[in-house]
Amino acid sequence: MKEAYWGYWLIALGVFVIVVMMLISNVSATNTQDYYILKEISEAAMVDAVDYGYYRESGELRINREKFVENFLRRFAENVSLNTYQVDFYGIYESPPKASVQVTTKSNTYQLNSGAETFDIVNRVDAMLELDSNV
Repeated sequence: MKEAYWGYWLIALGVFVIVVMMLISNVSATNTQDYYILKEISEAAMVDAVDYGYYRESGELRINREKFVENFLRRFAENVSLNTYQVDFYGIYESPPKASVQVTTKSNTYQLNSGAETFDIVNRVDAMLELDSNV
C-alpha cells in the first residue's frame, strides 16, 4: 500500500512539473516570436513607406510617417491578435528614415500568495533605413 502512494505522488509531481514547463515555455516563446515579428514588420513597413517622388528629386531617402504607421499596424494585425498587444510609436523621423516601435504583450494575471502578478513582455526596436551608395 505504501508503494502505491509513492506512485501517486510521483505521477502528481510529474504533472505539476509539465504544467510549469509549459507556462514558462509559453512566455519565452512569445518573447522570441514578438521580437522577430517586430523586427521584420518594421523593416517591411519602412520600405513600403519610402517617398519615391522625393527620392527622384533630391536623391535622399524619406518615408511618409502616416504610411509607415498604417503599414506597420496592418502587417502586425495580420500576424497576431491585437487585443493582447499594445503598440507604441516613438520618434518616427521622415528624413533620415528612423522609427522606434515598442510592443507590450499583455499577459494573464497569476495569483501568487496574497497578490496578483502579471508578466508583461516589452520589446522595443529602433529601425533606420539606409541607402547603399555603391549601387
